Amino acid sequence: MDTFTPLLTSTDWNDEWKALQALRRRPDDAGFWDKRSATFATKDAPSPYVTEFLRLADVRPGETVFDMGCGTGALAVPLGEAGHKVVAADFSQGMLDVMQAELDARGVRTVFPKLMSWADDWPAFGVRPGMTDVALASRSIATADLRESLLRLTDIARRRVCVTLATGASPRVDERILAAVGLPHVLGRDYLYAFNILATEGIQAEVAYIRSQREDTFASREEAAEKLGAMIDDASAVAATAEERALAHGRLEGWLDENLVPNEHAGEPDAKGVPQGAFRLREPRTVTWAFLAWNK
Repeated sequence: MDTFTPLLTSTDWNDEWKALQALRRRPDDAGFWDKRSATFATKDAPSPYVTEFLRLADVRPGETVFDMGCGTGALAVPLGEAGHKVVAADFSQGMLDVMQAELDARGVRTVFPKLMSWADDWPAFGVRPGMTDVALASRSIATADLRESLLRLTDIARRRVCVTLATGASPRVDERILAAVGLPHVLGRDYLYAFNILATEGIQAEVAYIRSQREDTFASREEAAEKLGAMIDDASAVAATAEERALAHGRLEGWLDENLVPNEHAGEPDAKGVPQGAFRLREPRTVTWAFLAWNK
């Protein structure tokens, strides 16, 4: 009689996550985000993504919050304005500086920035178990050990934990283009690893989805080909051979002929205040995030 191995319950999902992370591109360091912070602003805080995240998070009046990977404060700033005490941690001083400037401009005094990474010894920075009512990590978990990160957040919260992770390969990857150039199979679905790891720990996470549109613009066709070509190399580094990547680059030129069009809003600021390029993709892309939450 054939034997059956139930991979769903016998697979160590965190071990598989670690192996996947080892094959992916190295996460950007603090220096990268320090430089990028100049292009970020918390004026995008009332974005549809933020509005929906805060609705699903259901932070109650008077509750305290720990925001790990807070960036420029897209969540921390409105939470502070609503009167919550927030410990907002990030490993980029540049991001924290932008957040602090926005807090000062709005007169918010209940958000406390903390220069700290996922890999740091959190208790050494004063971040201890049961410190806040709610713990958040919005689009910020790119760690080598996903189980450890999820359980550390769980330890910090007294009542509720909320995180978002990519449902696709990466928010930097346009899977429409990969499919069009013959690379439809990419490694991703981070939220499924998180859900399965939590289930293994006996945590029943609720799941919802937050969708946001992104308008990609470029200064020239050459810039579009360069950036999208780099995306092809990055996304296919594990799943595709060198020959398959070369064919994909060739197909990209034909795809651009059909899908790169003049941008009627060239020069106008985008959602982050950055001037838009002269060209855009014919159709905006939709990025879908999985919102996972669990109560203590």
